[in-house]
This record gives sequence, C-alpha cells and structure tokens, in this order.
Amino acid sequence: MTLTLYDAPRCPYCARVRIALAEKGVEFETVEVDLANRPAWLYEKNPAGRVPVLEEDGRPLPESAVIMEFLDERYPEPALLPADPADRAHVRCLIFRDDEFTDPYYAFRRGEGFEEFEKALRRFDAMLAERPYLGGAEYSLADIAFVPWVLRARDMLGVDFEPYPALAAWVERLLDRPAVAAEAGIVAAL
Repeated sequence: MTLTLYDAPRCPYCARVRIALAEKGVEFETVEVDLANRPAWLYEKNPAGRVPVLEEDGRPLPESAVIMEFLDERYPEPALLPADPADRAHVRCLIFRDDEFTDPYYAFRRGEGFEEFEKALRRFDAMLAERPYLGGAEYSLADIAFVPWVLRARDMLGVDFEPYPALAAWVERLLDRPAVAAEAGIVAAL
C-alpha cells in the first residue's frame, strides 16, 4: 500500500494531514503542489483543485477532515478520536464548524480587522480554560484540526497569545508533541 500526499507547505489544511500522518507514524511520499500555479492533473485528483489530497494505491481522497478520519480508521493506533461516541461527536462537530475560527482568521489576514478573530480566540481560550484539549481530556483530531491556524496566527501574523492564557498553555502542550513541533518548524520557515 503506497500513500502519496499532494501537499503545499503553506496550506493549513495540508498541515492537518501532515500532523495526523506523523502522529500515526505512517510513511508516505509527498508531491508538492505550487498553489500559485496549480497543475492541470490536480483537478483529476480533486475536481476543486485543492490540496491536500491523499492517494492510496491510485485512489485519491480530498478534504482534510475526511482524510484525518480516514487515517484514524485505517491506522487505529494511536486513536485520535475519543472512545466515547458523545465525545467523538463533539470532536467532529468542532471540526465541522471550523469556519467559525478560520473565516475570522482569513479576514484578519486580509486586513479586515482583528475584532472577529479576537472573538474566535476568546471562544477557544474559554473552551480550553475548562479542559486541556479542544475535544476534552485527551488530544484528538480537534486539536490537530485547529493548531495549524493558531501557529500561523502566532508566527506569521504576530498575534500575541498573552491575553489568552488557556490557549497559550494549549499551544505549549501541543508543541511537546513531535508532530506539532515539526509543523511549527514548517511555519517558521514560511
């Protein structure tokens, strides 16, 4: 079984998949895609022309959230979704609603003001004040799903996390994980 990741280092959606693959210890080949000049063949892998795409034995699978769940099912150890069905549903719901965080992030990145992104950061800080990880007591796909944007906000957009102590502590906990630390290194090099 050969896995190929069609990837772009600057893409936070690709970062999700890179982190999940690293957490699972899965070997894969990488094909880097230039997002400024998308090759025509990419549209054969994903009609939307977006990365990431994970291809297993010639079967392309787009969409980072779907890929993360696929990896957790294909490689069950270590589990990245909680064992409890209600907790799993909570993690899936957070990921399904990722635009509540990513839309304000992109608006801020475009220079449309910090207010909406600050609200999103405050919501995350409040969640993390109640529990150590976004999905609850354990590290999960929810953490993997959001940390790429948080790292980029901190390292590329200069967002100070001092006003968000629970969020800052969460980032530090995640940076203890080699997969997240490796992604922080990629972000630092962008």
